[in-house]
Amino acid sequence: MAGAITQAHSGTVARVTLVNPGKHNAIDVAMWRDLRAAFEQLQRLPLADAPLAVIVCGEGGQFASGGDIAEFAGFRFDEARLHDFHEHVVAPALQAMLDCEIPLLAQIEGACIGGGLEIAACCDIRIAGSSCRFGAPIARLGFPMAPGELLLLSQIVSAPVLREMLLESRLLDATRALEHGLVHSVVADADVAAHVLHRAAHIASLSSQAARQNKRTLRQIAAGGPTPAERRAHFNYADSAQHREGIAAFLQKRPPHFQRG
Repeated sequence: MAGAITQAHSGTVARVTLVNPGKHNAIDVAMWRDLRAAFEQLQRLPLADAPLAVIVCGEGGQFASGGDIAEFAGFRFDEARLHDFHEHVVAPALQAMLDCEIPLLAQIEGACIGGGLEIAACCDIRIAGSSCRFGAPIARLGFPMAPGELLLLSQIVSAPVLREMLLESRLLDATRALEHGLVHSVVADADVAAHVLHRAAHIASLSSQAARQNKRTLRQIAAGGPTPAERRAHFNYADSAQHREGIAAFLQKRPPHFQRG
């Protein structure tokens, strides 16, 4: 039975869930494709319809245990098919998450391994349960991490820790993950979902325009920009309703009420 990516949208917060029952939500090829489609669809939504925050999680108290190894013999032993999988299936899915301008929060429970770790790395805020484990022990399976995926992890994990994870197939517990900046907070396992929802709701109460612009600028910086044109376009929010509301609310000593869109 194939896994699935499900979406739910309630109010201003959406949820994207990794589902592969009996396999700790191991990510199969179809799930990678569906993950790409889900985030491309979220990014295309009109501002008035788009959620203001998205929670990424796994079903059943697990985030994701990595790739679905049951599928590996079907493509991993052929160079062309292996290249196609990593460059044209996994990479576009991860890039769709990175390109999504809606704030993404990872609700990490249980295993966050391999591809699951890469998906979590694409999220802006990562919250873990105290019993979580993180890593990419693929050296046990006889293969290295693809260059694009390694580059992604190198942006949230220091080189010494990344070498430890890859060269020793070492798993990090939640405490070490927090110490090294891999996650932003660690809470009791039973509290993870509520804690993430609370933070998502808080983000949704703030300016969605500011959030999107901040994510866009961070992406431009990572790409070596912003370019002169991007710098000039950055300030096009000047006469926007959210900008005016935020300043007015501060001056009037009241909470801001930002309209969507």
